[in-house]
Amino acid sequence: MAEPVVSSLAAALRCRCPRCGKGKLFKGLLTLRATCPVCGLDFSNSDTGDAGAVILIMVLGAVIVILAFWVEFHFSPPLWVHAVLWPIVTIPLAILIMRPMKAALVGAQFRHRPHEMGL
Repeated sequence: MAEPVVSSLAAALRCRCPRCGKGKLFKGLLTLRATCPVCGLDFSNSDTGDAGAVILIMVLGAVIVILAFWVEFHFSPPLWVHAVLWPIVTIPLAILIMRPMKAALVGAQFRHRPHEMGL
């Protein structure tokens, strides 16, 4: 019997198992479960390394810098406004984006290098 096809994007955005799309991928903020609680897919060999963090730093960093320049040139706020505003914006966005980014990398590894996940 063939496995159901799960959308990689949907699984990543919902932080679900890339095989079944139902089991939760994380047991903590960024800690992967050992196995999927629904289909039993082994995540212990999955290693995304720092790829998600590097991509996040590059993309989110560029967006924040562009926004900071825009705010500076359009509103000319005092320096303390930048010092208060950008950490308040950047830190929650980084935390919010990091989980789906890591889930997408696990899904990509499942799809393109299944032997690394013991399949």
